[in-house]
Amino acid sequence: MTDREPDGDLARLRERVDALESRPAPVRHRARSACAAVLIVLGCLLAPLALVATWTADLADDTDRYVATVAPLAHDPAVQDAAADRITDELMRYLNLSDLLKDVAPADRPRLEKALGALGNSLDDAVSGFVRDKSREVVASETFARFWTDANRRLHTTVDKALTGSGGGAVRIEGDAVTVDLAPVIEEVKTRLVDVGLKPAAKIPDVHTDFTVLRTEKVADLQSYFRLLQLAGVWLPVIAAVLLAGGVLLAVRRRRALVAAALGFAVTALLLGVGLTVFRAFYLDALPASVSQPAAGAVYDTLTRFLRTAVRAVVALGVILALSAWLSGPGRHASAVRQIWYAGIGAARTQTDRLGLRTGPVGPFVYRHRVLLGWLLVAGAVVAFVFWPHPTGWVVVGLALALLFALAVVDFVGEERAG
Repeated sequence: MTDREPDGDLARLRERVDALESRPAPVRHRARSACAAVLIVLGCLLAPLALVATWTADLADDTDRYVATVAPLAHDPAVQDAAADRITDELMRYLNLSDLLKDVAPADRPRLEKALGALGNSLDDAVSGFVRDKSREVVASETFARFWTDANRRLHTTVDKALTGSGGGAVRIEGDAVTVDLAPVIEEVKTRLVDVGLKPAAKIPDVHTDFTVLRTEKVADLQSYFRLLQLAGVWLPVIAAVLLAGGVLLAVRRRRALVAAALGFAVTALLLGVGLTVFRAFYLDALPASVSQPAAGAVYDTLTRFLRTAVRAVVALGVILALSAWLSGPGRHASAVRQIWYAGIGAARTQTDRLGLRTGPVGPFVYRHRVLLGWLLVAGAVVAFVFWPHPTGWVVVGLALALLFALAVVDFVGEERAG
């Protein structure tokens, strides 16, 4: 009997383990996990909308940010070509080419004929090409760049005047298009034409022509969306962050929930970046044939470049948070990585000890407070990220590397003995 008793105990133990494993999870844990999952999913779904809302509010409320966004368009070759074509077409409507040469003073006629060159083609084509060359010179000069920047800064204290249609100025929304009045640039082109001998250009009246920056058949709907996004720009990121944090804190396995929330946050932001690229193709395909495709593409890329930067920053942040949570966990691979980390720090400390370098009383102090110091460093990195004006993906990576280095210093300096 004594030989069989261990077998009986082992059988009873196995029955007990099977019973425990087959027991359903407590209802409260299932409900808690379900609520945590719902909060995390909602937070992740709000992440792309929060990014768009923040970007819109940033453009609408910060004049310098808006000017910094649109200023590069003045130097874009595609935009310059489109503006020069628009100016040329408008000026050619007012030039009576049949009377062009006879209206020119005899003293100015040689200079005009030299400027026009050999008229191998028709006079219309020659003069049109000549006017376009002068228009291209103007839009490629600092005159056009100053006009572009000054108009957007002076006439738009906020980008709300362009996105919501309120207010007036050189940039406005009319019908289905966001337009810029090129009247000051046309005046500069007229002056240059007169200076080279094309005197009839002086008779051209003041011309106000619109250069389309953005065109859509649903511009009224976009105006409403921008207003809503502008209002939500401050609160949506907060709500998304609260939902994600609440889901992680409510979860039974918080570390696993943090990894899932961080990766979900990164994935939804990445989908927003993909959506921007896909929408660009649809947007350009929907434009009428009269609109310059390269110029429209340049405008779209310029207006969304800061949003793309924010997307990359959020993706980097999500990946780093997920990796940090995983490395701090009890998993076999995570434990192996931590062992390598501590082994490397221990080897470095051994080398400094051999060189006679000691930490003195600092080492034991840092060792006793190493947990508190670690959390303070993490809090410092979070504060730096939150208050960074416009963090990029590289800023996130740089902050993570700086935090990693600071934690390594704490582990290196902290030691139990006084030294």
